[in-house]
Amino acid sequence: MDASRPTTLRPILTLTVNPALDVSTSTENVVGEHKLRCGRSRLDPGGGGINVSRVIQRLGGQTLAIYAAGGPTGEAYRRLVEAVGIPTVVVPIAGSTRESFTVDETSTGKQFRFVLQGPDITEPEWRACLARVAESIPHGGYVVASGSLPPGVPDDFYARVARLARRHDARCIVDASGPALAAALAEGVFLVKPSGRELGELVGSTLDTEQSQVAAASTLVSRGSAEFVALTLGGEGAVLASAAGVMRLPVPRVTVQSTVGAGDSFLGAFVLRIAQGHDAAGAFRGAVAAGSATAMTPATELCHRVDVERLEAELALLPD
Repeated sequence: MDASRPTTLRPILTLTVNPALDVSTSTENVVGEHKLRCGRSRLDPGGGGINVSRVIQRLGGQTLAIYAAGGPTGEAYRRLVEAVGIPTVVVPIAGSTRESFTVDETSTGKQFRFVLQGPDITEPEWRACLARVAESIPHGGYVVASGSLPPGVPDDFYARVARLARRHDARCIVDASGPALAAALAEGVFLVKPSGRELGELVGSTLDTEQSQVAAASTLVSRGSAEFVALTLGGEGAVLASAAGVMRLPVPRVTVQSTVGAGDSFLGAFVLRIAQGHDAAGAFRGAVAAGSATAMTPATELCHRVDVERLEAELALLPD
C-alpha cells in the first residue's frame, strides 16, 4: 500500500485523561535565582492521546479524540484543539487542566522539561471518561489510551479501557508506565511502548543492555500480555517484539532539535499504518520515521508528513 495516499481502513479512538497545555520557549542560560529573559513562546495542546491524534491527522488519517478538560487552562486547551480540527468528545472536570513547560537553553543546546502533575479527578469524572469511551469505541477498530493518570484515577483505569475494547472487538494500545501499565498488561492489550527504564521497573530488574530489554519484551509477548511490545532505544534504534520474532531498525540520521512528542509520534504512525492495512514491518518503519521526524522539529512541534514519508522510504531500502 502506498503510504503517500493513506486511507484509514479501521477507525481509531484516542483517550487522554491528563492532557497538558504545552508552553515552550528559550533562553540563553538557565541560572538559578535570576530573572530569565525568554524568546518567543508557543502553545500546543499536548498529552499522549491528543498528540497521537494530531500526528495521525498530519499523516492523512482521522481519529476521534476523547479528553478531560477543566478550568481556564482547559478552556485555552479546547480552543487549541478546535483550531487543529480534530473531532473530539470533551469530558468536563472541575479541576484545571495542567500545564507543562519546555525551555531550550540556547547557549548549550540543553532542554529543560517541567511536567506538572495534573488536577485531581473525582470518581464521577473518571467514570464519565469510561462512559464516553464505551459509547465511542469503533467496532473492530483501535483504541489508544496514552499518557499519565492524574490523581484520583485508579491504577486499573487503562485495564478497564482494554476490557471495553475487547467487548467491541477493538484492539487496545496503551502507552503508560508503573502500576497503570502493569494493570493493562495483566488484562492483555494489542501494543505497549515502554521505555527501557519503564520496562525494567515493570519486570523488577535493571535492563542495562539491549539483549536484556529484548528478552523482557519478548517475555511479555509470550505471556500473552501484549501482541506487540515496542522499545525505542535512543541512538541505538528501535525494537519491536511479537510472536513472529524481533525486528530492529536504526534511527535515521537527522539533526535532533527536540525529542518532545517523539514517542507519541512513533505510536500514532504505527497505529495509523496498521489501520491502513500495512503489515507490522511497514507500520514499524512508519513509527520510527515519525518519531525521528518529530525530533527534527523544535520545542513541542510535531512531525511533518513530508519528512515522515521521506524517512519511511529511506528505511524501506535497508536490507532485511
